[in-house]
Amino acid sequence: MTTRPAPYVRCAVCGETWPRLSPRVECPCGGLLEVVQDPRHSARTLRARFDRRRSGDPSVEGSGVWRFRELLLPGRGPVVTHPEGNTTLYRRDTVARWVGLEDLALKHEGENPTGSFKDRGMTVAVTQAVRAGATAVACASTGNTSASLAAYAAQAGRPALVFVPAGKVAAGKLAQALAYGARTLLVRGDFDTCLRLVRETAETLGVALLNSINPWRLEGQKTIVWEMLQQRGWDPPDWIVVPAGALGNTSAFGKALREAKQLGLIRRVPRVASIQARGANPFYRSFRTGFRKRFRVQAETVATAIRIGDPASHDRAVRTIRETRGLVEAVSDAQILEAKAVVDGSGIGCEPASAAAVAGTRQLVRKGLIKKGHSVVAVLTGNLLKDPDAVMGFHARKGRWRNPPVEIEPRLSDVERVLKRRR
Repeated sequence: MTTRPAPYVRCAVCGETWPRLSPRVECPCGGLLEVVQDPRHSARTLRARFDRRRSGDPSVEGSGVWRFRELLLPGRGPVVTHPEGNTTLYRRDTVARWVGLEDLALKHEGENPTGSFKDRGMTVAVTQAVRAGATAVACASTGNTSASLAAYAAQAGRPALVFVPAGKVAAGKLAQALAYGARTLLVRGDFDTCLRLVRETAETLGVALLNSINPWRLEGQKTIVWEMLQQRGWDPPDWIVVPAGALGNTSAFGKALREAKQLGLIRRVPRVASIQARGANPFYRSFRTGFRKRFRVQAETVATAIRIGDPASHDRAVRTIRETRGLVEAVSDAQILEAKAVVDGSGIGCEPASAAAVAGTRQLVRKGLIKKGHSVVAVLTGNLLKDPDAVMGFHARKGRWRNPPVEIEPRLSDVERVLKRRR
């Protein structure tokens, strides 16, 4: 039994431990690390603190992540926060009807400072890295991680290296990394190639690796679930549905629910459904074998944020699906884009990867795996403007949901003609 004060970091495979300010993200045995939190908190005290801070907490500038700081990274030291979190739990009848549910809510993580859920993990990971004395930070990315890392590194005053697959990152995301000042490396290869290279870089050059294999990233991403539970009065839904790429969120959600149940914050655990794109579906393939076999694929999908063929958090995500009696589903690009058009048309908007959660929910309802009377929260992971090319391309094609721009002469009669056509 360890004598380290919680929180500390432990290998999920061999059990070796390190202090919370260790720069390690992987064990020498090859296992990924996890943060062990203090289990001795009182549920009543925690709920009261969290609810009080929700109404305003100047000590951490209103962050919806650091509101839960006792279960993240307690202790003295700088906190690198924008702030982040406090994202909306939307209800839209048009989306619920399309999906086939009466009780559907959309947790929109695209409302975070850099436009994606990554900010929740990055605020904790960068804070831990700064407290641990990191002089530079790095990540591999399909776009959103690089944008978030660049922003938080700039705030912390640390140089940032981001490795992205050349020609495969949406312009909106690449622009953010450049604008925030990160040194951006366009790697001739896919995301998995980038991740291998950044791991070598971190090991050899001593920079802090802040991909989702970093255990502190997952600590921040747990707060998506905790904040959602708090918004629901700590009454869990039947299902939480999330897009799945590197599987960091699937892993983080399982840890969040496990800790919430152990601490007494909730009485029952919702089921987790992870949704992959059909062209990037290694976790789905593994699920179909009962997780007896791990798959790697050459990923290709319009949902660039989840275009990952060898998810680093596979084992941790398997634990989530097993512990929550969850499901893994795969949907086509056509289904993703249709779901995106429905969400966009409701006045919310999201990037393609986010829409995978909505498309997957509809498919699971149609299969009878999610019952029509169940309550479901689907997580939208990124902002609409993360991938504007996908939006413009979709509306330029023929189809039920298309809404192309109309070029007219500067005449009132042309305006009237367009109005009549849309009725």
